[in-house]
Amino acid sequence: MPSHPFLPLTDEDRREMLSAIGVRDEEELLSAIPESLRIRELLPLPPALSEAELYDYCRRLAARNAGAHTHICFMGAGAYDHYVPAVVEWVLNRSEFQTAYTPYQAEVSQGTLQSIYEFQTMICRLTGMEVANASLYDGASAVAEACLMAQAITRRSRILMAGTLHPHYRQVAQTVSAGRGLLFQELIAADGTADVDRLAEELDETVAAVVVQQPNFYGTIEDAAPTVGQLAHQCGALFIVVADPVSLGLLEAPGAYGADIVVGEGQSLGIPLSFGGPYVGFFATRRQYVRFLPGRLVAITHDTEGKRGFVLTLQTREQQIKRERATSNICTNHGLMMLAATVALSWLGKEGLRELARQCFYRARYLAERVAALPGYELAIEKPFFREFLVRTPVPAEQIVAAGLERGFLPGVPTHWLGAQLPGLLIAVTEQRTRQQMDAFVSFLAEFSPR
Repeated sequence: MPSHPFLPLTDEDRREMLSAIGVRDEEELLSAIPESLRIRELLPLPPALSEAELYDYCRRLAARNAGAHTHICFMGAGAYDHYVPAVVEWVLNRSEFQTAYTPYQAEVSQGTLQSIYEFQTMICRLTGMEVANASLYDGASAVAEACLMAQAITRRSRILMAGTLHPHYRQVAQTVSAGRGLLFQELIAADGTADVDRLAEELDETVAAVVVQQPNFYGTIEDAAPTVGQLAHQCGALFIVVADPVSLGLLEAPGAYGADIVVGEGQSLGIPLSFGGPYVGFFATRRQYVRFLPGRLVAITHDTEGKRGFVLTLQTREQQIKRERATSNICTNHGLMMLAATVALSWLGKEGLRELARQCFYRARYLAERVAALPGYELAIEKPFFREFLVRTPVPAEQIVAAGLERGFLPGVPTHWLGAQLPGLLIAVTEQRTRQQMDAFVSFLAEFSPR
């Protein structure tokens, strides 16, 4: 019998394993570990709890968390407090989707494969591209994979980031590509937007891709994005756009102004903030580059009887093809989060997405005008923005954030927390923020104005 109710091994099992590896007992097995690192006494664990007591303890711990469910949220910087329709959770909780592993057997995975196909189709229409994959882990990993794909296509090693990319995206891209010899260079103007003049000087036959975030990290709309794309193509480099999906309800699709690869974070499409994840990345490109696409691709086919079916049609990972021909070691997609985005986009529809974008756009302007009118506050960037804007504050931004927590607000993100170039408080406004909430927030900020 096992010597512990939760560990299935018996004493005889342990003796057999120790004998098989040539040691007398567990002490001899652990002899290589220095004594100074060994813990001989019992761990200081609290007394055991019953199931009911444990649930109560966890509920009390959870109640100590502050988030968009307890505070009025003006935080953004890549994760936004959008409304998640009830139908999203209802569909995700269906056992056919929630317990599905991966659609290797197409004949028994038609529902999952169809949802992936619908997601791919929606992303293509949203971005103006010709092909999209089944999703990636998040926006940051999608950016990293886009840079690796550009290197594989062009056989070049330099990545130019024109304008302010989300610092986390840049860091992940550099980490993921550390062994691939990619060199990253930022070309940022004084206001945080793309420095087109420097870009023109830096472009040469060593550049694999130029990356632009639209809107950029500060929420500013990059008016120079089409020009950046033209310059990239003149030297044979690819043009990568990191797009905000909600903004595409108003802004021109990247495919219309020459993007070769479009990636982004899909959290704003039906996925709650959830303390930072899990989220979902999207990845779209032109048909000519489909065999360099990371991850997996779902397509429609017909069987011998002419019936429609969905299949995994392309996978460029190392498990499916020769290692030297693999684009990426990405081996899956964020299926459940992809499904959430698909359901949310279906629920919104074309006009709904446009209205959502309009709501964010105009509400952000209302709040920005009111904040900028306060003594000691000013907009740090005098250029068009979508739903997010950077504010210079009369006191350190983290002081405002700390006070806001006590008053029921999540006031925004101090940009220095993320290592951004321009200091200030980054404030985001979604369709969930009412006029009353914004007016109350302005009154709160006014308390920090100089007297």
